[in-house]
Amino acid sequence: MKKNNLFLKNKSILITGGTGSFGQLFVKTILKNHKLIKKLVIFSRDELKQFEMAQKFSEKKFPKVRYFLGDLRDKERIYRALDDIDIVIHAAALKQVPKAEYDPFEYIKTNVIGAENLIEACLDKKVSNVISLSTDKAVSPINLYGATKLCAEKLFIAANNVKGWRKIKFSVVRYGNVVGSRGSVIPYFLEKKKTGSLPITDLKMTRFNMKLEEAVEMVLWSIKNNKGGEIFVPKLPSYKILDLAKSIDQKCKVQIVGIRPGEKIEEKLITSAESLNCYDLKKYFAIIGVQDKNLKNYYYKNFKKVKQGFSYSSGKNKDFLKINTLKKIIKDFEKK
Repeated sequence: MKKNNLFLKNKSILITGGTGSFGQLFVKTILKNHKLIKKLVIFSRDELKQFEMAQKFSEKKFPKVRYFLGDLRDKERIYRALDDIDIVIHAAALKQVPKAEYDPFEYIKTNVIGAENLIEACLDKKVSNVISLSTDKAVSPINLYGATKLCAEKLFIAANNVKGWRKIKFSVVRYGNVVGSRGSVIPYFLEKKKTGSLPITDLKMTRFNMKLEEAVEMVLWSIKNNKGGEIFVPKLPSYKILDLAKSIDQKCKVQIVGIRPGEKIEEKLITSAESLNCYDLKKYFAIIGVQDKNLKNYYYKNFKKVKQGFSYSSGKNKDFLKINTLKKIIKDFEKK
């Protein structure tokens, strides 16, 4: 057992939305590299996904694993799930942008009210560390889903203001689309490849590139290093959607279909307004709440602040992936 893996020794961890793409790899990583944990609880509302996940990570083979059926909208159920839990990873959310526009309050009930239910339960149940996963869509949101995630970010950061005597930390990890996750562009293009045509919304469209493994690594780093009150942002390479299409199959016809409602030309992870309180941690950025002078003056005083007016977007990134690299990424995805 590596010494740097001992920070989770004897800790009980709960992950909401634990049957999703992130949750599956997070659980696999914990069970492989952090065997001295006390307990790992997968909390989600989908009994079928829990059943399927239990075929890979059975309680018989992995006695530290527990499956807990529940919904973030049910505060009493959350309280019960948090018995003897030290660390919470909040990955659960409704995420489909078009559906959020059609049924907005359902997203508010899960992504906003559900987040507040979890926060209040964590405060009352003596949880010590909470990491909430967010998205680039929370940055200057133009759709309902993004607006709910922005609200959730604010709730988790503000929770540090009301913790009082409790030894608990709330932080946020914000990143863009993950390669190969459900609904992402690579599996979509691979399916469309069969038709001989790849639909592209705009020739100028860019995206950040993040592997699922990098997302898990970042969350684990955040658990170990957060002080409470930060929004952590990864430094990532970008790619052009047109280059991705060429990497899938250069013989396919490129069809320009126009930008969809709620879609952006580029992903943005940090706004220029946030640059006033943004620090460069080498591998990651940390955005600190305006009111949190303790974080600025004590924990992050030795880190360099980014320049005022700095913003971080996929279109203006310094690091762009070439077609050969994209082909390798696609090939690796197809092997999984």
